[in-house]
Formats: sequence, C-alpha cells, structure tokens
Amino acid sequence: MNNANITKNDCKTQTTPLKQIHVSAAVIFRTVAGGEKLVFATQRGYGEWKDWWEFPGGKIEDGESAEQAVVREIREELATEIRAERKLCTVEYDYPAFHLTMECFLCSIVSGKLTLLEHENAAWLSEEKLKSVKWLPADVEVLENLKELF
Repeated sequence: MNNANITKNDCKTQTTPLKQIHVSAAVIFRTVAGGEKLVFATQRGYGEWKDWWEFPGGKIEDGESAEQAVVREIREELATEIRAERKLCTVEYDYPAFHLTMECFLCSIVSGKLTLLEHENAAWLSEEKLKSVKWLPADVEVLENLKELF
C-alpha cells in the first residue's frame, strides 16, 4: 500500500495567464454587377489553424497603430495598398494557448490586386456564402458586424 502524504496545498492547480496577442484585420468589400456586395477572406496555409478562413491582417508591432499595422500587413501578405477607412469592431477571444485582441477595420483598396504571398487560398464571399467556409473562431465574431454592410 502506498501512503503518500499529500496536503491540500500540494494539489493546487497553478494557472498561468494567457499570452496576449494584439492584431489588426482588414475587412475589404467590393460591389459586383447587379449591386451585390462581396467581402474578401483568406485561408491560412500554415500552423495549428491551417485551412481555416480569416480576415487578412496580422500582429501590431511596437510603436505602430492598429491602422498602420493593417496597412503594412496587407502590403506584406497581399502586395496591395489599402486605406483603413473606419474601425468596424474589436474582438476579444480566448484561444487555448493565447488571448487575442483583434481590431477590425473596413478598408478600401488604393492599388494592387490582392496577390497571395502567404495564404493558401482566398475568396470574395457574398452574404449567402459567408458560412460556406470554416472561419477561425475569433473571425466568426466579426461576421455579426457585417450584416449591416451587405
């Protein structure tokens, strides 16, 4: 028989605060013939969330505003110059390994053709097609804010 001396203090579960990640994302619309609006989405090509869909963007660097970050990230990831027109929403989401703060901006294309440099795939989605792709959990929260824009 094993007689282990375990006190209540020995069994405490230690919780470590989640790593904080602060990103900005671009929500880019276009209008096609007939007046239908489409929103641009990208599919991740790497990492734990490979093949999931998201609004493009990335981490905000030290000394950079969220608006500056989204412009830089779209230039780096999609070879396109955009303008952050207005803030759409901020999403706070707890993933298993980190807490994400995502600032989302309605953006317009200034120049370029949204060339995929880092993502696996991209699509222009109508309101009806939004749920046809597997969105990252934090990006699902953004979808609610799009209803008024279609």
